Amino acid sequence: MTLGQNHTTVTRFILLGLTDQAAGRHLLFGIFLLIYAVTLVGNLGMMDLIRTSSTLHTPMYFLLSVLSFLDICNSSVFTPRLLISFLTTDQSISFAGCVVQMAFMILHGTGECLLLAFMAYDRFVAICHPLLYHTIMSKRLCIQLAVVTYAAGVFVSALQTGNAFILPYCGPNIIDHFFCDIPPVLQLACSDTTVANIILLFLSALVTVPTVSAILVSYTYILVTICRMKSLEAQRKAFSTCASHLIALSLFYGSVFFVYVQPNPESASAYNKTLSVFYTIVIPMLNPLVYSLRNKDVKAAVQIRVLNLSRKWIY
Repeated sequence: MTLGQNHTTVTRFILLGLTDQAAGRHLLFGIFLLIYAVTLVGNLGMMDLIRTSSTLHTPMYFLLSVLSFLDICNSSVFTPRLLISFLTTDQSISFAGCVVQMAFMILHGTGECLLLAFMAYDRFVAICHPLLYHTIMSKRLCIQLAVVTYAAGVFVSALQTGNAFILPYCGPNIIDHFFCDIPPVLQLACSDTTVANIILLFLSALVTVPTVSAILVSYTYILVTICRMKSLEAQRKAFSTCASHLIALSLFYGSVFFVYVQPNPESASAYNKTLSVFYTIVIPMLNPLVYSLRNKDVKAAVQIRVLNLSRKWIY
């Protein structure tokens, strides 16, 4: 280790991973390989379906395709390296690699928070103001929302990553995690991290609290509108769809809040590792299922797509 920029002597970090038990590594490899395969197939399939089906060329599905792209990118930041760690003894990652991994994690995590809020607003307009839906949710607005999602992600990522790696790292290099997350990395800093933790808490709250508030307000209005529907069958279907969306949102935001939005995120590293699996690996797999499983338009588009593909194979 040699002295580098920002007084940093650490050149590589050691990621301890999810488990130190050799007996369960192959089982975990199989489980996470299956999850990653389902994630890629589900999200790529959703993007292809939305691109090729004219009935899905609506603002809701445009935002869903952006979400699928984010989920593929987010999952790909963590899962391939995690899979390799189950099969090899080398658990190290370079200092630069750790910086890049953290930056992409924050970028896609921030983008997903914002996009879920935009999608909730889209559903609010569609259900509560159906006559104005296409006027409000114009193509131009949808593109602007996608641009804002990534621009905000890049901005927050630069601030959070800079906040973590501006500190000196001059000795300890073992990260008790399966990726370079902010709290366990800050634990290795060779200086006081109080200010860094305050900045982490502030920026995390700045992203999560407004987006969660927007989602809760949107779904409150949606539920009120559903309750006013005269058709019990329409109410049942609407409640069923909203319930599945809210479950997915609760899993994502619940795990993010517990990991980042707390006074001292470093003190809870034991369960933070487990919670991180949900928002980095499990949620990207569930999103295409949650947002399409009960949707008749998607089911019809799948049938048409499968029929067209089967015809191409036959002829």
